[in-house]
Amino acid sequence: MKLPFQADFTGRVAVVTGGAGVLCSEFCRALAACGAKVAILNRTLSKAEALAEEIRTAGGCALAVEVNVTDADSVRKAHETVLSQLGKCDILINGAGGNDPSATADDEYFSAETLADPNKKSFFDLSDAAFSKVFSLNIMGTLLPTQAFARDMVENDHGCIINISSMNAFTPLTKIPAYSAAKSGVSNFTEWLAVHFAKTGIRCNAIAPGFFSTAQNAKLLWNEDGTPTARTGKILAATPMGRFGKPEELVGALLFLCDDACSGFMTGVVLPVDGGFNAYSGV
Repeated sequence: MKLPFQADFTGRVAVVTGGAGVLCSEFCRALAACGAKVAILNRTLSKAEALAEEIRTAGGCALAVEVNVTDADSVRKAHETVLSQLGKCDILINGAGGNDPSATADDEYFSAETLADPNKKSFFDLSDAAFSKVFSLNIMGTLLPTQAFARDMVENDHGCIINISSMNAFTPLTKIPAYSAAKSGVSNFTEWLAVHFAKTGIRCNAIAPGFFSTAQNAKLLWNEDGTPTARTGKILAATPMGRFGKPEELVGALLFLCDDACSGFMTGVVLPVDGGFNAYSGV
């Protein structure tokens, strides 16, 4: 793949959760292209295996590992697999996360009509189970891998953790309260980890992507006929660059934050990659 710049991670072990997803698969390819031994942790093993084979065919080193990041025992087993086959983790990318339709309200603003319609979902219809599912995926899905793999870093007196936050962490989006709150928690947790590990040689930062069109958010962004939804129109109107990001446009931020030569004195930073969305007031 074409890299924005060449970092040298030769011999380092990079673990990427949610590694076979649209965005994190680019991370895996980039880290492997920079010499890292990449562990692709993914809930669906077949997708991780396909990506690992692609990376190996291109000359890189990759290992597919099945994991449920919300289950401590599953994460522990994944860590044991990585440790035995690749070695101790040097770079951890906590990429697993996302929203769930069950935790999404139908309206941007409260509507009594929606509340009275059994076929629609108001804020008051969102269940605690739906909220818990989203919080578990994003918060526990960041905590548990960090507990497992950062132990390697403590033993090595060196390491890099990159969490994946969101624009929701800066300004909550309508309709998706659970995801917005959870990603805000990821940003706060990133800062907490940065302070906690500051004396150990471990740096912890986060990337906050703006709007990227992926399989996960396709129904929110595109109608069935392929035309943009009203929500897409609002997003692009609030993004000064006027377009969605491309997955490869996150790679530069990733390599920068992982490379000690570039960002060795940076920790606790949440870096927006958003086409200006966070900077725009709407006026």
